[in-house]
Amino acid sequence: MELSSAGMELLMKSEGFRQRVYLDVAGYPTIGYGHRLVHPETFSQGITEAQAARLLAADLRETERAVERLVKVPLDQGQFDALVDFCYNLGPGRLAQSTLLERLNAGDYAAAAQQLLRWDHAGSQENAALKARREAELALWNHSPIPDEQAA
Repeated sequence: MELSSAGMELLMKSEGFRQRVYLDVAGYPTIGYGHRLVHPETFSQGITEAQAARLLAADLRETERAVERLVKVPLDQGQFDALVDFCYNLGPGRLAQSTLLERLNAGDYAAAAQQLLRWDHAGSQENAALKARREAELALWNHSPIPDEQAA
């Protein structure tokens, strides 16, 4: 399965494009659409949106494979899109250790969907952008249109 255009739209809006390296919320050097730099990457001159799109495509292939590897039950497109966005944002390790995945793999899709909303904190503080992103993921999961203000 691959991320749909609706999933891609959410991910790109949520991540936003950054031409220059910045430190993400966790303090990791990041560029483009949320691409975490790995040694020896530096991008000292910045990148174009086209370069960022290529990095995103490569990162997404890894994220899609991680979701497919971790999830043991069938997913529809909206559920897959929501999980890929979640996993891209938080990493496969967080998904692997989550109650969300535990509930999903037990076949409790409704409880798994509600678990998405629990991941809206940066440290101990609720984060408005993460809250909006989780709500947008839940909308994808439930096949609802994503309101513009939630996808931002």
